Amino acid sequence: MNSSLKQLMKSLLAPAFPGGIITILIFYLDYLQFELVEKFLLFAAFVIVPLVILLLNHDAKNTHQRMIYGAIKWLQYPAALLTLASVMSSKMWGLESTAIPGILSLGWLLFTLLLGIYGLTTIVISKGKAAEIAIGAGLVYFFIGGIWFTLYQYQFDLFEANVATHALSSVHFHFSSAIVPIFIGALGRIMTKKSWYPWVVAIDIIGPILIAFGMIFSKPIEYIGVTLFACNIVVYTAYLLAYLKKNALDIKAAFLLGLSCLAFYTVVVISIFYPLLKNMYSLTILDFIPIYGSLHAFGFVLCGLIGWVYMVDFIKKKKIVKW
Repeated sequence: MNSSLKQLMKSLLAPAFPGGIITILIFYLDYLQFELVEKFLLFAAFVIVPLVILLLNHDAKNTHQRMIYGAIKWLQYPAALLTLASVMSSKMWGLESTAIPGILSLGWLLFTLLLGIYGLTTIVISKGKAAEIAIGAGLVYFFIGGIWFTLYQYQFDLFEANVATHALSSVHFHFSSAIVPIFIGALGRIMTKKSWYPWVVAIDIIGPILIAFGMIFSKPIEYIGVTLFACNIVVYTAYLLAYLKKNALDIKAAFLLGLSCLAFYTVVVISIFYPLLKNMYSLTILDFIPIYGSLHAFGFVLCGLIGWVYMVDFIKKKKIVKW
């Protein structure tokens, strides 16, 4: 038993284990009467962000970046607990009409600000490397997600958008907007130089902004942003699958990254057949949201992050390619 516990503590994924247990309770305990969107936000705070931190490189010679990295590692869990307290105060403690949920949400806002600052330092010291710029942009998008979460908890009606839109915007920036650039950046670190890659990074940075702007002000702009973003993910998944097929890699990394790509394509297929399924089974978009959310959050994002954590470790040990 002791040896098993030691192996668990030495696991690459150990930082995400406590948050993983809390997330399971959040999703399955009837006692916690949270909205689905809030459950996904807490999943991001407790599991997704710790996994992202495992993928970050920091320059040992850069004192400021090293200090920010250390602060991020130490403050992530307390910030996630404050996020949970913020949601509980508005849903369970009868404080929804007070400023308490908003005040508690400031802990996560400040933490995502740290992530954003780290992202900006990554961009500044990247010397024009597209992969590092992509990862830096993804970290900045976490901060934008933190802003939307705080607006949601304060119940502000910003830009004449309702509070539910703030929650969806926060989820959008915590998952798609932040994670896809990080995935594309991780791929850029290990792939050979391609002329099209900087364009993929540029579109990947612009896409989330168009989607967020469109969600509030203009549906056509949102559709353009979603189309560009989806096309980018197709390029990422297609190249990644080809890379996995061509190279002998860690089996866990290859399996999980392949599963992540499969989850994305499943979402695409369901989206294509949505009108037919809706008519055949009298379903509404509300019936599909949990399916889309689960496939994206647990399939594409979670499997992809764990896969990249294993991939980074494998490449560092084997020194197959320059990292």
